[in-house]
Amino acid sequence: MHLSATQRGILALVVGIAVFSLQDVILKRLSGDYPLYQAMIIRSLTAVPLLLVIVRVLDGRLTTITSPNWGWMLARGFLNFTAYTAYYLGLAAMPMADTVALFFTAPLFITLAAALIFKERIGPMNLLALLAGFAGMLMIFNPSARVFDPAALLPVLGAFGYALTQLATRVLGRTETAGAMTFWGNLTFLASALALAAVFGSGAHEGATHPSLAFLTRGWQEMPLRDLLLFMACGLIASVGLSLLTYAYRVAPSSSVAPFEYSFIIWGVLWGWLFWAQLPTLLAWGGIALLIGAGLLVIRAEAQREKAAPEGAA
Repeated sequence: MHLSATQRGILALVVGIAVFSLQDVILKRLSGDYPLYQAMIIRSLTAVPLLLVIVRVLDGRLTTITSPNWGWMLARGFLNFTAYTAYYLGLAAMPMADTVALFFTAPLFITLAAALIFKERIGPMNLLALLAGFAGMLMIFNPSARVFDPAALLPVLGAFGYALTQLATRVLGRTETAGAMTFWGNLTFLASALALAAVFGSGAHEGATHPSLAFLTRGWQEMPLRDLLLFMACGLIASVGLSLLTYAYRVAPSSSVAPFEYSFIIWGVLWGWLFWAQLPTLLAWGGIALLIGAGLLVIRAEAQREKAAPEGAA
């Protein structure tokens, strides 16, 4: 069956999102036995040769990774590392669907940060999206509950860090290739994870009872071959998923494919139910719906803004 470029992009993105969701399942399942930095080190080392192949395929040559902007590339990579560290620490303690949904406040933070940093105007549609999105976030938090887990703030912190990463990508993307930014991002992940291993690897800071803190401060653990292969699979998953998402945004308009990123929430609900028998509460379902609606409004407003911009400005 012949598919148009937009249809191929949508299909690649949906499959890429499904592949990425498997990494969350692996890390959540093993978060009670290993530290996060151990998973990141193994994942990043596994991804290095795969990413070199991706750079060669996407950019046509490997020399694109030798950028004079390496300092800014590292800064962007560290922002991304901070974002995903916060996200995965939250995932260790929270239901998967709630964690994924809260992380998707990122489009709202991108809108706010773009207004503050780039002085972009927040139109009525974006303002409505911000109000609806943050209302949905409060519904997932459920402040009326007797016990509030501070871990719920971690995916929101991760979303804020991811928003800053995307704004940095917007700036660096004018001179740097996607393959080069991905390679430097993985290098920063590896260096940052090694730094955490130097602090916590001896096990001197073990003893935390909260799942998020334990996932951060646990000492380096010996692992059977099965778990080592699972962590290595995270490197393969990240590389394949990234390739599919990069392909999607290269062959199709971002306004056409970006809404399908919210299929991640479907996988979050499905895996949470299958592996941990967790489903969102009725109030959380309402919050998830509001967040999805708010994110789609932001994407639509951005598409209209780019369409109205002079040719070449977007």
